[in-house]
Amino acid sequence: MHATLPLLEVTDFPQLRRASLETLQVNLGYLCNQTCLHCHVNAGPKRTEIMTRETIDEILSYLAQGNVKTLDLTGGAPEMNPHFRDLVSGARTLGIKVIDRCNLTILSEAGYEGLAEFLAEQQVEIVASLPCYLEDNVNAQRGKGVFHDSIEGLKKLNALGYGKANNGLTMNLVFNPQGAALPPPQEPLEAAYKTHLKEHYEIEFNQLFTITNMPIKRFGSMLVSKGQFEEYMTLLRNSYNRDTLDAVMCRSTISVDWQGYLYDCDFNQMLGLPAPLDQKPRMHISELNAVNIEGQPIIVKDHCYGCTAGQGSSCGGALD
Repeated sequence: MHATLPLLEVTDFPQLRRASLETLQVNLGYLCNQTCLHCHVNAGPKRTEIMTRETIDEILSYLAQGNVKTLDLTGGAPEMNPHFRDLVSGARTLGIKVIDRCNLTILSEAGYEGLAEFLAEQQVEIVASLPCYLEDNVNAQRGKGVFHDSIEGLKKLNALGYGKANNGLTMNLVFNPQGAALPPPQEPLEAAYKTHLKEHYEIEFNQLFTITNMPIKRFGSMLVSKGQFEEYMTLLRNSYNRDTLDAVMCRSTISVDWQGYLYDCDFNQMLGLPAPLDQKPRMHISELNAVNIEGQPIIVKDHCYGCTAGQGSSCGGALD
């Protein structure tokens, strides 16, 4: 795999500083039942990195201090961590909102029976990846049969009440472009998704999030292999939207890796760029209670243009 950090080091991206911390985004490990082309984590079935129970207990200890309101769980497939349910139920007991970034197909895997029901019981908000509403496009990006299993997962969640209006079980979908292009405008694409999924599959959901593919890890390496890396970076830079700067996720979110170390965002985590909190080379979740991170600097590189191109892009979709 081609390393992309050396291609991103030199940048004129504006300097950023942290606002108040609202969200703890935790990567529970790189193990996944899928191998997606656009994956910036390079997750897959053969990855062995997985968060231990000890680190999960340290996360719950931090959450108990009441400093953040939202726990955002990602991976890999976060549900494949053997302690996933304990973390979710522990956080919900503390009154913390929990988001599960679910690939949908995990709901059909052997050994994960009852997972959908557990998520509904705990009132976990689901952010589900469905990079297109057309079968051929999804299978090309995520693997043969993924679209069918994703639709079955969505139907299962709908049957439990997810995606219905005003019932407290929120299910949002995520769109990623197939290649080296920016996402289309989020609002009309959401309307197209809702119409197609309702008419063809009787599926409902709350919102669609459009997310720009980041030029790092698997996707970045693919761009290098195809000779498209510089062209894509030019697209991101030329599409820079300064109005998105106040809303980029790194200002209000801290990212935690599978070992418990802290990063400004999930993308910096994958590039091996620890958050420079209190001028330490890296900091662990067990140390975060002693630090006021508001106003502290954020590490920026050229990939940051991916979050500020066009409508902007974050884990919650378009920013502008």
